Amino acid sequence: MKVVIIQHPLEQKHPFNTGRIAHLCLNNSELMVAETLSQQQLDLLLKTPSALLYPSLEWLPASNEINCAEQTLTNNIQQLIVIDANWKKSKKMLHLNPPLQHLPRVNLTGNLQSNYTIRKTSMQDGLSTIESIIKSMNMLEATDKFNALLAPFEQMIALQQVHHRA
Repeated sequence: MKVVIIQHPLEQKHPFNTGRIAHLCLNNSELMVAETLSQQQLDLLLKTPSALLYPSLEWLPASNEINCAEQTLTNNIQQLIVIDANWKKSKKMLHLNPPLQHLPRVNLTGNLQSNYTIRKTSMQDGLSTIESIIKSMNMLEATDKFNALLAPFEQMIALQQVHHRA
C-alpha cells in the first residue's frame, strides 16, 4: 500500500518532523508539501482508491470509517493519505481540500498514547505522524512489520531527551 503524506509547508522545516522520517523509512511513499492542492493534483491523487488517516470529527461529512479498534480491514484501499501538520493546520488543510473530506477514514482509537514527549497534542488518542502511519499500516495490511520503523523515531526521542536534560 502506498502512503502519501501531505505536509504543511511550515511543518517541512520543523526539526522534529516525523512525517519526513516516515517518508524516508517507507519504500512506497510520497511526500507532497502544500497547504492547498490544485484540482489537477487532487484528481491525480484520488485516481487510486484511497483512505484518509484522520479522526472522525463532528464537522467532517459522514464517510466509511476504518476503525483500528475494531480491526476492520478493507481490501480495496490502495493508498493511505496522511496530513502532516499540527491539528489547527490540518483542519485548515482539510477545509481547503474538500475532496479529502469525503474519503473513507482510518480512525485511530483505543486509549492510544504517543511516545513523542517533545511535541504534545491536545487531541485524545493523538499520535505523531509516524506513529499514526505505523499503526494504520499494520492494521490495513494485517501485520506488525511496520513496527521496525519506530527505531529511528525512538532514537530521535532519546537524543532529544538527552539534550533537553543537559
